[in-house]
Amino acid sequence: MPLIHYTTCPVCQSTELEPALQAVDHTVSHESFAIWQCRKCTLRFTQDVPDAASIGPYYRSEDYISHSNTNKGLVNRLYHLVRKQTLSDKYRLIASATRKKLGKLLDIGAGTGAFVSYMQQEGWEVTGLEPDETARDHARTDHRVQLLGMDQLFQLPPDSFDAITLWHVMEHVHDLHPYVEQLKTLVRRNGRIFIAVPNYTSYDAQVYGAAWAAYDVPRHLYHFSPDAMEALLDEHKLQLQYSQPMWYDAVYISMLSEKYRGKGGGSTLRGVLNGFSSNFRAFVDKSKCSSLIYVVAK
Repeated sequence: MPLIHYTTCPVCQSTELEPALQAVDHTVSHESFAIWQCRKCTLRFTQDVPDAASIGPYYRSEDYISHSNTNKGLVNRLYHLVRKQTLSDKYRLIASATRKKLGKLLDIGAGTGAFVSYMQQEGWEVTGLEPDETARDHARTDHRVQLLGMDQLFQLPPDSFDAITLWHVMEHVHDLHPYVEQLKTLVRRNGRIFIAVPNYTSYDAQVYGAAWAAYDVPRHLYHFSPDAMEALLDEHKLQLQYSQPMWYDAVYISMLSEKYRGKGGGSTLRGVLNGFSSNFRAFVDKSKCSSLIYVVAK
């Protein structure tokens, strides 16, 4: 299997790299992967990761909720319970940041299509892209939306969208810089790009260490800090307007992390408490939230 071994930082091209920790793929393979860190921009990244043509098998699991829409297990049931609220929160954020109640939206990594469906119901003209065929099938059957393959990303006309959304997608992208440059090409001058990624500088990430579920190796190629995201945007002369916490993620990720840490009885309660504790600390410093949405302009 072809593996990618980085000798320079995937974001800033620095050679100041060092090992940070070893993390296990708890979802599919149970293999261990090394996570390295750039001393310059603070990006963490999965070292010796399968290339784009080889990584597909690591997504094939009923437990991978963004592709299967599964209700299996307490954590996934919780995910579905709060999803309606998070969809509404995303709609309000987009309407506020773009100053538009209606417009054209591109959702990249649309999963099973819940967000595309919601925004269409709110009157937006939405194009959804999703690489996984199973997820696209669920979008058709569960939400009656037609998603396109990711090969369409570079076929779309420039300056086409008022909003481009990537909900926990950027950390999966192999061709990072061409991808970000295409986002810049596709968004309109007064439009906004919304990038949601986990934040390894969060309190819950510190609590769980290598067992932190949002490392999600090898599917997550990159592990962003706020500084690393700003470095990536600076590389492409994109402007960070502000960042927005994703409060529910701390609880969801902490519950999964407890499962991965394998502490046994009482782990669900510990996960909930650690998630709330992480959010409490993030009220003081929102850059420490478990996941952040970066609102970006040209």
